[in-house]
Amino acid sequence: MLPTPGFHHLHLNSPDPEHAIDWYTRQFPCTTRGEWGGFAALRSPNDVMVLFTRVAAAPPSAPQSAIWHFGWHVTDARRSLETYKTRSEVALLPLYTTEEGGSVLISSDTWPSSSGTLGLTRDQIAEARAKNVRPAGSGGFAYMRGPDDALVEYAGDYPAERFNHVHLYEEDPFCALLWYQRHLNAPLRAGFAPTAHSEADCKVARGTERTWPALDREGMFRTPRAGVEFGDVVLTWYANQGEHPLADSRGQLYDHIAFKVADLDAWVAKLKSEGVTFLDGPYPLGDTRAIMIEGPSREALELVEAG
Repeated sequence: MLPTPGFHHLHLNSPDPEHAIDWYTRQFPCTTRGEWGGFAALRSPNDVMVLFTRVAAAPPSAPQSAIWHFGWHVTDARRSLETYKTRSEVALLPLYTTEEGGSVLISSDTWPSSSGTLGLTRDQIAEARAKNVRPAGSGGFAYMRGPDDALVEYAGDYPAERFNHVHLYEEDPFCALLWYQRHLNAPLRAGFAPTAHSEADCKVARGTERTWPALDREGMFRTPRAGVEFGDVVLTWYANQGEHPLADSRGQLYDHIAFKVADLDAWVAKLKSEGVTFLDGPYPLGDTRAIMIEGPSREALELVEAG
């Protein structure tokens, strides 16, 4: 078995990469401006990057693709929130706490989850109210609007600030898990229970109960969910929230996700033998080579040959 790839970069499209990178380095002081493979780069201290392709106009973020948003660990989410409140260039996004309305700017200001799904159903909210359950008051997750309408999450009270995740939607979350495990040798995300499903029965219907807090007032479907990890960056996903199929990510704001491998030719042979869809390559990329494949819900995935 080939070693699990490492996370290399998330690739965005932007009409003004320099402005975008300036914004990110201000909000996340751990990051630095750089360049890789001919692309403007935002570098995180855990040896991963956000790369930018300059485009003529604002890139679309609709229709929804599989790539939903990305985010950082921070050392003190509530202190970060207070800092962002003072910055005119930061648009903080409300997390709605019920379908009737009401919102907070950080999840630790509302009822804590009791089920490990980061949200409560209507009945669970009613129970929390009846029991006078109090907010955690520390840690939590929160969102802001970044350059080019990017959705950016920051979360937790962690030892160090760093890029830590890409959040996705998948048409069939458990089938997607099996796809990433089979084709990219990706381990299950730490803390997630292994699925008992096989490829024969991995299509599990989206849950019927919405949960809060959520970025949308009507709530969010949080079951089923799954996730994998590539080094210290996790990919976590929920079911497609809408009624239309997820769109191709290429050309959108979040264009593709890239992983690094030591032997590209070996990966090409493996993926072709498994019937994975190739979108491009192998092709030159800076001083190295890469391929582009299609993930289980049309997310574009790049494999970069890197030592």
